[in-house]
Amino acid sequence: MGQCLKIVAEKQNIQDINFLPEEQANILDVEGLRAIFISEKPAYCINCAAYTAVDKAEDEAEIARKINRDGAEYLSRLCQEFDVTLMHVSTDFVFAGNVANLLSEADIAEPVNIYGLTKLEGEQIIAATNSKHFILRTSWLYSEYGSNFVKTMMRLGLEKDELRIISDQIGTPTYAIDLAECIFYIIENDNQQYGLYHYSNEGVTSWFDFAKAVFDIGRLKVKAIPIRSSEYVTKAIRPAFSVMDKAKIKNTFGIEIPYWRDSLIECMNKLKN
Repeated sequence: MGQCLKIVAEKQNIQDINFLPEEQANILDVEGLRAIFISEKPAYCINCAAYTAVDKAEDEAEIARKINRDGAEYLSRLCQEFDVTLMHVSTDFVFAGNVANLLSEADIAEPVNIYGLTKLEGEQIIAATNSKHFILRTSWLYSEYGSNFVKTMMRLGLEKDELRIISDQIGTPTYAIDLAECIFYIIENDNQQYGLYHYSNEGVTSWFDFAKAVFDIGRLKVKAIPIRSSEYVTKAIRPAFSVMDKAKIKNTFGIEIPYWRDSLIECMNKLKN
């Protein structure tokens, strides 16, 4: 996410932004963060830091909570103290995903794993400690940078003859470049309608169909076999249906959101180049 923000900032010629490395801006180092707020005097703080290893979080709940809840609190309190607007990225995994309805910001969040629980705790503490915040829940995030589902499927598609992919978990992929553009649009327009928003690409798919799209667009010959979640047991439970309603963010900011497959094609063209 941070890399995509940097790419979009360069593309849009946004000059007055600093991308600080973890060793300089560790969200668990309160005094180090305070020194940055004093020296930089920011108007906005974009938090991309998170513990996102969903299965490992089941065994490392304390570490996940420190980063996803405590780190969010430290940033939030500093933003309130220094009158800074906090942009915080969260997740669809705050939902149980046991009802096949579009999920709005008003729907009850009931996480089914430690990762989702700690991210929800981070949301709640931000809302309680900082009046100037935007919390953007997103889902199935990928890009041409870092490790993610698209790059993994492309690698495995070249190495394997067939792959078994879960077909009964439904959601929406999100191209991190699109989310980065949305974040900068909100900032550049100085919109002060703070609060919780959902942002993913448009459309609905399963992990199987997402993978199949990667193989088709990439012209990979691997055979994709759909399987149920029960056939691929993981440490953490995943939401079965976590398609988010984006009406609030579209109506509030007047933005258009790209369709997930169109953005996937854009990403894969960049990867091929």
